Amino acid sequence: MNQSCLAVDIGASSGRVMLGQLANDQLQLDEIHRFNNKMVEKKGHFCWDIDTLFLEVKAGLKKCREFENKPVSIGIDTWAVDFVLLDENDQLITDAVAYRDPRTDGMMEEVTEIIKKERLYLDTGIQFQKFNTIYQLYALKKQQPELLEKAKTFLMIPDYFHFLLTGKKANEYTNATTTQLVNAFTKKWDKELIDALGLPFDIFQPIILPKEKLGSLKEELVEELGFSLDVYVPATHDTGSAVLAVPENNETIYISSGTWSLIGIENSFPICITKALDYNFTNEGGVDYRFRFLKNIMGLWMIQEVKRLYDDAYSFAKLVQLSKQHSSFTSIVNVDDQRFLKPDDMIKEIQAYCKETNQQVPHEPGEVAKCVFDSLAESYQKAIVEIEEMIEKEYETIHVIGGGSQNEQLNQLIADKTKKIVCAGPVEATAIGNVVAQLMALRELNEIADARKVIANSFELKRYHAMTSVEEGME
Repeated sequence: MNQSCLAVDIGASSGRVMLGQLANDQLQLDEIHRFNNKMVEKKGHFCWDIDTLFLEVKAGLKKCREFENKPVSIGIDTWAVDFVLLDENDQLITDAVAYRDPRTDGMMEEVTEIIKKERLYLDTGIQFQKFNTIYQLYALKKQQPELLEKAKTFLMIPDYFHFLLTGKKANEYTNATTTQLVNAFTKKWDKELIDALGLPFDIFQPIILPKEKLGSLKEELVEELGFSLDVYVPATHDTGSAVLAVPENNETIYISSGTWSLIGIENSFPICITKALDYNFTNEGGVDYRFRFLKNIMGLWMIQEVKRLYDDAYSFAKLVQLSKQHSSFTSIVNVDDQRFLKPDDMIKEIQAYCKETNQQVPHEPGEVAKCVFDSLAESYQKAIVEIEEMIEKEYETIHVIGGGSQNEQLNQLIADKTKKIVCAGPVEATAIGNVVAQLMALRELNEIADARKVIANSFELKRYHAMTSVEEGME
C-alpha cells in the first residue's frame, strides 16, 4: 500500500487535518479532523489562540491511532506574515498577534522613511501591505522594545507548530518571503535591511525549503500518540501550497480564492520592476524556487463578515442565490480600501462607501452580496489587465482554486468580466498542495508536473465561459 501523509491546513477561520495518499494514480484525500479558528483579544491586541490550535492538531493526530495503515509524515501550513518570539529557554515571550491588529498603523510610512520604497521592492520584491512582518516587528521595536531585547528566536506560525512537533527551529522559505525581509535574489535573510531597521538579526533561523525533512516527532509526543511521524515541511504559506495544486501545467492565471484572493502567475524569476511596484504586485517564494507573481486582494472575508453580521441566517449558497435576484443593482466598492480590512460593521462600511461615491446604497442581503461579488470581479479584472500589461502576453484561462471555487455566481462573473475561460477547482487546494509536497519528498511523486497531472485526474473541475448578451437576458 502506498505511503500516506497528514496535511494540517489552518486558515483564518478554520483548520483541518487531512489524510492523503496515492492509489491507482489518483490522489485520495480524506478529512480526519476539522476545527474552528478565530482571533481573540489579549492584552489589547487581536491574537491567534495558538495553544488551542496545537491541541486541535494533536486531536487530529490521535484520531489516526486506529488506522491500520498509519501516516508516515506530517506538514503544517497556515496564513502568512504572523509570528512569535521565543526566549533563551524556548518559551513564548509574545502572543501570536494577528495581522488585522491595528498596532502597525503608520509603521509602513515610518519604515519607508528609513528605507526607500524602491530599495525595499528592488531587494525583496514584496508588495506593500501595512501588516507585513517587517512592519509588525518595527511596531514591536517601538512599542515593546524589551521583548525584542529578550528574543532569541523568530518563528512564523507554522514554523512554531513544527517546532512544537520536533523541537527543531527553522524558517520555511515560502512563508519567510512574505516578511518583506528576504532578498528575492539571494533567497536569504537580508541582513543589511534588517540592520538598517535596528532589528536583531540573530533571531532569524536558517531558511529551509519545501520538501525538506525537519525531523521526527519528539519522544514525549510519540509516547502520547502511540506512533511516530516524520515532519516534512510543505510550502507553509497556504497560498504557496494552494498554487502547487493548480492542476494545469500550461501557463495560466490563477486565483487562490478564500478569505483573501491571491491573483497572479507562476514565474521562474522575480519581477521587481517599477510598474510592478506601482501596481503593488508581490513576488512570493514558491516550491522549487518558483515565484508567485501576484496581487493580494481582499477576498471572501467581506462576504464572510456579511454572513456573520446577518447572524448566519443565510448560508453562502443562499447569499449567492439572493444576489441573483438583484441583477439591476450595480454599485461597486474598492475592495482594497483599508476601511474593509477590519471594520466594526462590514455592511455599514459597504453602505457608507456607496453613499460617499454617489452610488445606490445596498440594503437587502441580496444587494449587499451582489455588491461584494461584483466588486471582487471588478478587482480581478483590473489585476488581470495589469498582469498582461507587465508580462506582455494574454492568457486564455483563469484557474480558480480553494473554497471560492465553489461560488458559481462569482466564477461566472469573472468569466463574463474577463472574457476568459474560468476553470474552477479543486476546493481543498491548500491541503492538496501540502500533501503532494510531502509525497514528492517521499518519492511517491517525481516533480511538480507529475503532481499536477495526478491532481487534474483526481478532482472534479468545472469550466465557465463568458455568456453572450442573449444568455444574460435569459438569465
